[in-house]
Amino acid sequence: MSGGGSARGSSSTATRRVTITDVAAAAGVAASTVSRALSVPGRVNSSTRERIERAARELNYVRSGKARGAGRTDTIAVLVSDVTNPFYFGIIRGTQQQLRAGGYAHLLIDTEDSAELENHLLDKMRGSIDGAILAASRLSEAALSSVAAETPVVTINRNVTGVASVIIDSPAGVGQAVEHLISLGHRKIVYVCGPPTSWANEARWRAMRTTMAHHGLSATKIGPFPASQRNGTAAADSLINTHATACIAFNDLLAIGMLTRLRERGVGVPDDISVVGCDDIFGADFCQPPLTTLTAPIERAGRVAVAMLVARLNDGFVRGSRESVMLPTHLTVRDSTGPVRRGDPT
Repeated sequence: MSGGGSARGSSSTATRRVTITDVAAAAGVAASTVSRALSVPGRVNSSTRERIERAARELNYVRSGKARGAGRTDTIAVLVSDVTNPFYFGIIRGTQQQLRAGGYAHLLIDTEDSAELENHLLDKMRGSIDGAILAASRLSEAALSSVAAETPVVTINRNVTGVASVIIDSPAGVGQAVEHLISLGHRKIVYVCGPPTSWANEARWRAMRTTMAHHGLSATKIGPFPASQRNGTAAADSLINTHATACIAFNDLLAIGMLTRLRERGVGVPDDISVVGCDDIFGADFCQPPLTTLTAPIERAGRVAVAMLVARLNDGFVRGSRESVMLPTHLTVRDSTGPVRRGDPT
């Protein structure tokens, strides 16, 4: 009888997954110390490390994820929606440098601004990569949560509960841009929308509405427009029809395309219309006129995303670990914004 009871108890213990918290409790240390001892042994003193390793053996602890060198590919995919967009140059450079320093291969994927292609490629690569960085993912929240349940991921500029993310705080920068334009006397300010599937686009529009409302003003928008320079032509034509004195564009590519078209139409910038971009990409400071824009730590976002992903691959999920990091932006004022011309409607 007792033998049968013991067997049942043993079976129950065997089916329960031992967590890193169990090992920490048995060794009398913090869970983060267990993570360091098992993934980077040199960072923990030898007596503590031996105590942790002994507790892990006695509990039959199996680390979350794949042990490095045992079923791991040492390859991380970095997915961007448009590899030709200069915004992603910094993310690509930052992720590549951080991955190389960690001994990982960097697999760059262009999803062509398509949620369907993004989902297909992630599914197809699942067994060939250890994890993925998703920059400005176009997946729905449900699809992104499903992907994260199967593959370790960190998103950049996409905020979904339960999915680790690095957020560039461009909405706060949009608020700064609105304050800047209002201080110059502008009252009719238009938001030039980017892709409707972009999470950042909606977040920037909300920030503009909120800041305008704080000053008792109504915000209007035009678009959406694909986030490319050539689509600045249509965006500029639409902007002229609004009779606005200023605009904030979804990104610098749209804004730079608008500057070209406004010049062709004989509309002065900033004499007739002030234009603000977003991201401060390469070229924003030497277009004509140099573009007022939100300066973002783009390369840093790539490095931080990789650091978060590698930590999860090496340590597994540790309770209390940061699931979201917010990086600040600031407004860089150049020559594309100026005071409302006297006599313009306010």
